[in-house]
Amino acid sequence: MRQPTPHSALRQLDVLVGEWDMWAAGHSAGPVRTEFAWLEGGAFLVQRADLGPESVLPAEWAAGAPFPTVTVTGYDETEGEFTTLYADGRGVARTYRTRMSEGVWTQWRAAPGFHQRFTATSDDAGDTISGGWERSRDGELWMPDFDVTYTRAGKS
Repeated sequence: MRQPTPHSALRQLDVLVGEWDMWAAGHSAGPVRTEFAWLEGGAFLVQRADLGPESVLPAEWAAGAPFPTVTVTGYDETEGEFTTLYADGRGVARTYRTRMSEGVWTQWRAAPGFHQRFTATSDDAGDTISGGWERSRDGELWMPDFDVTYTRAGKS
């Protein structure tokens, strides 16, 4: 069976491809091994993340930790942005809109009672991505949720 031809906009996500150690909450949570890899000949980007034996979580996170998680991102040429499907070990499933532009990665969703947005920036070398998640009940008043830092595996 032939592979689909990936849309050229997907190349914007190349900076994510590879293995990363993800840290959160001021580096008190992690490392969470995260891998981004192309599916279907580059038509979709899959992200898988899970705790390893060396992972540490703050006590307040342990009971509600979402791991393992998986996302699948594809491009919508009519909207000029990406759509990311998310699922985790708690049975949570969500859809995010996603952009990658000039080293800035953003994701967001509007859901009644629980809006979310994420912004992170890649360093010039492409070995560290730093940012954070915010949350809002109404989509108007935002508050920090937690910070996130991805460090390319083997570069810490």
